[in-house]
Amino acid sequence: MVHYSLSFTLIFFFKLFTISVVSFRSPDGSGFLSSSDDNTLRLFTLPCSESDTPIASSGDDDSFDVSLVMREGEAIHDFCWYPYMSAADPVTNVFATTTRDHPIHLWDATSGQLRCTYRAYDAMDEITTAFSIAFNPAGSRIFAGYNKCIRIFDLHRPGRDFELHSTVKDKKEGQTGVISALAFSPSHTGMLALGSYSQTAAIYMEDNMELLYLLHGQEGGITHVQFSRDGNYLYTGGRKDPHILCWDVRKAVDCVYKLYRSAENTNQRILFDIDPSGQHLATGGQDGLVHIYDLQTGQWVSSFEAALDTVNCFSFHPFLSYGVSSSGHRRFVVPDDSNEELCLSGRENCISVWSFYYDSMIEKDFKDNGSCNNQSGNEYMD
Repeated sequence: MVHYSLSFTLIFFFKLFTISVVSFRSPDGSGFLSSSDDNTLRLFTLPCSESDTPIASSGDDDSFDVSLVMREGEAIHDFCWYPYMSAADPVTNVFATTTRDHPIHLWDATSGQLRCTYRAYDAMDEITTAFSIAFNPAGSRIFAGYNKCIRIFDLHRPGRDFELHSTVKDKKEGQTGVISALAFSPSHTGMLALGSYSQTAAIYMEDNMELLYLLHGQEGGITHVQFSRDGNYLYTGGRKDPHILCWDVRKAVDCVYKLYRSAENTNQRILFDIDPSGQHLATGGQDGLVHIYDLQTGQWVSSFEAALDTVNCFSFHPFLSYGVSSSGHRRFVVPDDSNEELCLSGRENCISVWSFYYDSMIEKDFKDNGSCNNQSGNEYMD
């Protein structure tokens, strides 16, 4: 049997003075996008060729400049790329954001200009804020999570027209609370996963929002849901919850296994990602480490120190051997007579880009006065 571990090397570094969340999921892989608690989105474009790739900067110097800066009026709840985005095609080079007390914005990632807005109104005819957003796989609609409901916007019809689907049925059955995370199955089965602050995850059919499964077991309100590359498994993570749970969506009865991360004492969302091969999951934590897990067995594979403070997000490049991490947490200076300013080291409140490669670890059968099969101690439960 052959297992693989991942070895990481720092290649780019960007110093920020605010907490950031970063995504490498631009579908064409041309760059990555970050959102920060200064209400700002920053787009970083990767060098076009290996000859343009610098060695990681020393000290606090950035590897290269930000390509675009887009500022929102309030705190950014969520953002997502258009699934058929290409930097070479300005028509498709867009992403969506949702911000506190604002409508959903569609941004032009070529010019940095606002393309259009999608507005939801409550019973008082006031704008209500989406807490999570995602494009459907066809790229024709935007799904947005609200309190106990989902609103669906037609991408080609900006404005206030939408479909409304409640996640709570008669007698309060269904999924309650704020819908805080969304993810579509990559296997084109039409399945949609929703996470809620009520500590539940649920799987629906995209076309009619029919509830298929309701999953209980997370210790905190769910902040991230993601399907495996083949669409057979769902991974969920919660706030102040030290475990990522794996669910088999073909059964969806019991948790398959749990993956540990250090998140018990932080209110930050700790986001994780699955590598392009679909074999490994990487997650940060408040200990500054990125942990890598084998998804076939649920076993820890390796870890590396990505920052000196909380690593709140790790994201893989869609097809190359790159990953990006973001870090930071709030710090409060106690007033005193010294009036000293808060000083951060180079590896705090930063974004780092990593290259990685796979190390093969081959397990063999050894025979010494009989046969002994050297197998993993934690076999995958089917």
